[in-house]
Parts: sequence; structure tokens; C-alpha cells
Amino acid sequence: MYEHDVIVVGAGGAGLRAAIAADEEGADVALVTKLHPVRSHTGAAEGGINAALRDGDSWDLHAYDTMKGSDYLADAPAVDTFAKSAPEEVIQIEHWGMPFSREDDGRVSQRPFGGMSFPRTTYAGAETGHHLLHTMYEQAVKRGIEVYDEWYVTNLAVTDHEDPEDRECHGCVAYDIKSGELHGFRANNGVILATGGLGQAFDHTTNAVANTGDGCAMAYRAGAPMEDMEMIQFHPTTLPSTGVLISEGVRGEGGILYNGDEERFMFEYGYANNDGELASRDVVSRAELTEINEGRGIEEEYVDLDMRHLGEDRILDRLENILHLAEDFEGVDGLDEPMPVKPGQHYAMGGVECDENGETCISGLYAAGETACVSLHGANRLGGNALPELLVFGARAGWHAAGKDMKTAEIGTGPSAKSEDGAVEPPVEPGAIDASSEDVVADGAAVEPTAVIENAVENERERVETLLEEDGINHANVRADVQETMTQNVNVFREEESLNDALRDLREARKEYENVAVSDPSRTYNTDLIHTIETRNILDVAEAITLGALAREEFRGAHWRAEHQERKDDEWIKHTMLAWNDGTPELYYKPVNLEGDEEDYEPKERSY
Repeated sequence: MYEHDVIVVGAGGAGLRAAIAADEEGADVALVTKLHPVRSHTGAAEGGINAALRDGDSWDLHAYDTMKGSDYLADAPAVDTFAKSAPEEVIQIEHWGMPFSREDDGRVSQRPFGGMSFPRTTYAGAETGHHLLHTMYEQAVKRGIEVYDEWYVTNLAVTDHEDPEDRECHGCVAYDIKSGELHGFRANNGVILATGGLGQAFDHTTNAVANTGDGCAMAYRAGAPMEDMEMIQFHPTTLPSTGVLISEGVRGEGGILYNGDEERFMFEYGYANNDGELASRDVVSRAELTEINEGRGIEEEYVDLDMRHLGEDRILDRLENILHLAEDFEGVDGLDEPMPVKPGQHYAMGGVECDENGETCISGLYAAGETACVSLHGANRLGGNALPELLVFGARAGWHAAGKDMKTAEIGTGPSAKSEDGAVEPPVEPGAIDASSEDVVADGAAVEPTAVIENAVENERERVETLLEEDGINHANVRADVQETMTQNVNVFREEESLNDALRDLREARKEYENVAVSDPSRTYNTDLIHTIETRNILDVAEAITLGALAREEFRGAHWRAEHQERKDDEWIKHTMLAWNDGTPELYYKPVNLEGDEEDYEPKERSY
């Protein structure tokens, strides 16, 4: 058994910042990650980092834009904490060596991004996430933070108290990919989940193949609720053949969207009369799909994004990486012709419920980054707000887990924060096929940390041995079925019957997953085993997304419902919560907190 004060699961942007923060407080901290840190998906972020740095801008303007972008589903304590802290974090990472693009006078460059009232997006060419990741990894190496590289955390070691708010997380179980051995990790102070997104629940996504919702699913099964899982962002500019992201920075620099009739449709058809291509991402994605569905798309699949008019010098200076992506994956030279783009799954606004210090309702369990839902982004994330979120809330989780004296959180978590029970009528029974067999927390009444961890390791060892030794079907067929139904039925445009179809398909996929096995008997670098375990997590998060989408009967932010074409503030300014109750998802709601530091946020019509 390995032992540290703080264990950070995942070593992308949020994980690295959390580990550095815990180290700053003197904690013995370790990163446990299934990928080498610089291979984390943070490195694929292109656009930039929002922060109010210049005269004429302010944290409260940034906060207002963020709350408006969220369609008033974000929590004000999270939004205000974020906007106030972002400048300090950006300056800190610049001091650590982040190679930001610069103006002639030496200041870091900032450009416009969708939904922002001020050009506050700092960037490093079109490879901002890549540079951010390397800069923070250098800091981790400098500090001597231990990294368990290519160790896949498969479950949490949590006590089995009936009330989740009485449970304690003492560590986790990790599979050493190099040796094939399972080991326990004891965390004396806390475990921070920073495993990234869940894009592999869809088959057209900007996310890497490693983004399988591991942290969300593990926390969910351990008793921490998931929040607003229906809120999935579809980025308007992804390459049709692969889902590879084309940065919002292209539109921020002045790129233009055209339909098949060569019309600048964002203005021509009134989707965003003021901001055009720089409207919020949900607005632009719906506009593109509407053009395609109404026959004005190109090859009935995509629209064009044109940046030729920006000129070669500007493109090469600020967007060179985009040229390589378009050429490599679509065979298009962005200097001479438009690039084909269409919406693709990009980001999960929902995630593991936590407060502004990163803490869940389970003592000792934290979440940060895309794994978490503070809630900062509400129903729609603004471009450029993800990377500063990693910095701000990654740091706060690290500090708090390490024991730093911090302001008491204002955001409530767990069942005690519930304001009302939820009601949803899915066409099939959701949740585990056989709830009695679910080893989601430690068996028995074990509360002593070592016993809890040893029990969790033994449960995982039995599960892995069963997968390796028994005959069965390959998980890949199950995963493909999940991805297909999610992309078909739980996409930008959602209808009640389609959501019900998805839940039926997911139920069948769960039944099929009961029969999966791993044909590769090897114990070293057994990727088939890793992917099989990941598919279970994909099933859990996909079902949560769909249940939340069926329950929320309104049109808010990224959540569009054909049967409910208006935002219903009187009824739906509340968070959709799902708790894993002995294998059965339990739906309930908690209120959105709109009480800001300066003044309360009043919901208004969101137009661009």
C-alpha cells in the first residue's frame, strides 16, 4: 500500500494545479494518472484563458458574462470566486514561464471570445493548453512531486455509512498498467479527482480516447451526487471526419461562418444580430445544425469556416496550428480555402457535485476541473473559461485538501442541500442490473482506513480476475452501441421519444455489459482490460446525462427540448441532481444560488 497526505487522480491541468497547491501547503502529495501528465487532454485546448487583466475590464464584468453565458444556472459564489481569482492565477502561471503571445509593448495578448463583453482571452498561439500543461508539469518536477505514471485508478476506498454525508474517503485502488498489479493508495488528508471529461460517451467528440468519465462514475457509485449532467456542450467548430477541434480563436480573430449558399447565416437569418460568429457556443451550434437540417448546409453535413481574409501573416502568427489540423485531417489549406466544420460534443458542464473549495459531500473526497460541477458554467460554458477554472478550482481543492485555513464554502453539497424530490418516468428501469452485487463502497462496517482500502483492493482484484478468466463478449461492441445512441438521440436537439430511445438502448447495453470479458490474458499493458473497465464508467455517465435531459422540461443553455421551447425561470432555476442509491439513480433538485458578492444576479433574456 502506498501512502501520501494528498492523492490527486489525474495529471492534466486541474490535477497538476491541485498537486502544486497541496505541495505549497507542505503536504506530501502524489499524482496517480493513467496517462503521462503531458499527454493529458488539457494539451488539446487551443483557444485561451479568460481573465480581467486590463484597464476597462473588471472581475465583475467577467462574472456577469459568465453568469449570462450559463443561462443563470451557475452558482454565484463559484462565479465570483472564479472571476476574482483568475487574474492572479494567470499572472502566476506567466511567472512560472507560460509563453503567452505578446503585444508589441510586451503585454500578454488578449482577444475576443464568444459571449464576452471585453477581449479578455489570453492565449499562446493556438496551443494554449499545450503550453499550460508543460508549464505546470515543469513546476511539479521542480517540486519533486511524485507521479505514479500509467497507474489507472479503478475505484475509491470509501466507508459504507448509510448517509453519504457520513462517509469518508481514505484512498483509492489503482491498477499498475506496466505490471498488471492492483495496489491500494492511502490518502491521509484527501483524494482529489481530476480525471477530465466524458466525451467518449459520444462517437463524435473533440475529447481524447482517455476521456471516459472515470472520476464522475467512481464518485457517483461511492455516493457523491452528480449535478446537471444533462448540460453537455457541443462545440460549433469541429472537423467533420474526426471531431478534432478548430479553436474558437479562429472566430475570435475574425473568422466567418458561411452556409452552402455562401450566406453569413449568423446575421442573415438572425441567429445573433449583434455578435454573429462570436455568440455563445450553444447559440452557434444550434444555428449551424438548423442551416444543415433546412438544406442550406454543405453536403448535408457541415458549414464553412473562412479565415482567408485575415491574411497569411496573422494566421501564421496566431493560428498556425489550425492550418496543420485542417490540412492533416481534411486535406484543406486554410490559407486558400474555407474549412469544413460542424458541431461536436466538447465539454460537460455537469459533473461531481462539489463546493467552491472542491469538496464533495464525502469527507476527504474532492473534485476539480471538468470532472467537477461547482457550478461555474451552469447550462453553458463560455469559451476560454475552462482553463482558468482548472487553475482557480484546482488550486483551491489542493489547498483545502492539504489543510489550508480557507473561507467556509457557501455552496451546499449532498442530500442535505436538497430542496425537492425529483420525478422522471423513464421507459425502463435505470441503474445497476443487479444492485445487490454492486461493490460501490467498502463492505461491512469497516471504518479504519487501512481496512477500508484493503477491502476495496480485494473487491477490485476479484472483478479484474473475473474479467480476465471468464469467457464473454468484447466490451467494444457495448461501447459502440452507447456512443451511437448518445450521438443520435442526446445531441444538440433533444426530443422526448429520442431520449426514451436512448434509455432503452442504454439498458440493453448494461445487460450486454454483464457478459463482457477480456480475451487478452496478459498482465502487462493490457489495454483491453483498461478499456473494458472504462466502458462501465461510460455507461454510468451516459445514463445520467440522458436521465437529466429527460427530467429537465425546458430550453436552457445547451439543453434544447423540442417539446419545451422556452426557459422556465419560475420552475427550473434549480440543479438536477442524481444520487446512486444502492445501484438505483435517485433524482432530486437543489436551488441555484444567485446571490453575488456585489449584487444578486437577476435572470434576463440571453441575446447576443
